[in-house]
Amino acid sequence: MNTKPVNKTLNSLLLATAALIWGVAFVAQTTGGRAIGPMTFGCLRWPIGAAVLLPVMRFLDGRERRKSLDVEKKAAGTASSEKWNFFGDLGPAEKKDFLKASVLCGIFLSVVSVSQQMGMYLGTGTGKAGFITACYIIFVPLFGIFAGKKCGRAIWAAIVVAVVGLYLLCMTGASRLQLSDVLVMFAAIACAFQILVVDRYAPTVGSLRLSLGQYIVAGLINLPIMLIFEVFGGEGPAAWLSHFTSADAWIALLYVGIMSSGVAYTLQAVGQVGVNPAVASLIMSLESVFSVLAGWVLLGQRLSAKELFGCVLIFGAIVLAQMPEKERENV
Repeated sequence: MNTKPVNKTLNSLLLATAALIWGVAFVAQTTGGRAIGPMTFGCLRWPIGAAVLLPVMRFLDGRERRKSLDVEKKAAGTASSEKWNFFGDLGPAEKKDFLKASVLCGIFLSVVSVSQQMGMYLGTGTGKAGFITACYIIFVPLFGIFAGKKCGRAIWAAIVVAVVGLYLLCMTGASRLQLSDVLVMFAAIACAFQILVVDRYAPTVGSLRLSLGQYIVAGLINLPIMLIFEVFGGEGPAAWLSHFTSADAWIALLYVGIMSSGVAYTLQAVGQVGVNPAVASLIMSLESVFSVLAGWVLLGQRLSAKELFGCVLIFGAIVLAQMPEKERENV
């Protein structure tokens, strides 16, 4: 496998870009789930993401393969004509790791999309859902302890500051815990596990390949759920198909499928390489900040002083979390 040195600044920017895409997509996710059904929306976003990523991965694999084959075959006077292989240059052990990681990440992504969509569909507001989901910044370092991932004092302090900032930013309504909130909490837990699996396997099996694998698995898992609860278990296939006549439904689905799934989760897989998963989760929690700022800039929604202060705290927490990374490579 390629062992190029890690540019942590660039990778942090990739994670922040993923957070930006997720933040803007939050409204699309809400409106799309209402238009075509939460299960349908949670299912179709993954094959759309896979369809976007597949030609990109084939192109990059082909370019790397041609370079190596041209060098090897130039002396013999032959041309490189090997067909594309889904596993690329992965060895037997790496193929097992790839399949294991794809299944695990696909399962966790399915839990994230279904539980978050259902929680919001059953009554959890977008701000409250954003705060609960972003609690993965607590779960990542806690679960990471069992995987040998240690965090310094600065990172734990940053997590506390970020949680306070997220509360001020997101919690504008009732704070009492409801059943729908518990479903969203499952999304936060699953998101934390997905981040840790990506941290463990992306450097060895390849970020793009792992992204494609997890999209395929997530789509396959959500397919029977969609068929049972919304295609045949709801108003029937005809009524289900009629939901796709709405332009708003397609705009939301394509944006989330292409940008949030196909692009943002791939940026996450690439950007997490070499970055402490606790720090990565803090950077990705900017999703909540960007969702509020997008509503302010694009929709003209008001931003209170409390919400602005929450944004400042979150940005400050991310800066604080980056400090030990410059001093200790094994933090």
